[in-house]
Amino acid sequence: MKFLFDLLPVILFFATYKIAGSNPDAAHALAVQWLGDGIAATQAPILIATAATIVATFLQIAIVWLKHRKVDTMLWVSLAIIVVFGGATLFFHNPTFIKWKPTALYWLFGGVLLVSAGAFRRNLIRKMLEAQIQLPDAVWGRLNLAWSGFFVAMGVINLYVAYSFSEEVWVNFKLFGATGLMLAFVLAQGFYLSRHIEEETN
Repeated sequence: MKFLFDLLPVILFFATYKIAGSNPDAAHALAVQWLGDGIAATQAPILIATAATIVATFLQIAIVWLKHRKVDTMLWVSLAIIVVFGGATLFFHNPTFIKWKPTALYWLFGGVLLVSAGAFRRNLIRKMLEAQIQLPDAVWGRLNLAWSGFFVAMGVINLYVAYSFSEEVWVNFKLFGATGLMLAFVLAQGFYLSRHIEEETN
């Protein structure tokens, strides 16, 4: 359930884009009404989807706050990035900004993991997971590096898809491709860690 909740903005972006694309006249009229003149009909779906994502992210944070009375730093960072990149998309009527948003978020996460480990000797992956599993220090280091590399690679892949394929393909990738790659990475990581967990148990 939490996994679906975390994906709420992405799912809403996808659904809104598809619905708007299926109703081009209504989508165009709505985009012009809320965002002003000068919007081409083909731009309307991604602009409306971007606006919906910004609203969904605010809603997501509000729900977390009401339930736990605190919000994770990662959610605040996601909100800041979607407001900046999504806001630029809506203001300039240019989808390039929203297409860069996932890459900015991925690279920020990857950079934070690397800088925290290298400059401050703080392994953030270990900090998040060591209450659940016990691993050797070397494995924690490799795990942190693997996540950093994964985030950097995901940022590159996002740009490749955004600039090499149609907008609709990118929207599909944003939900299914990126989520699938994340699940595959987590599964591969689980297989790798299971060996070390068994060794520690023995």
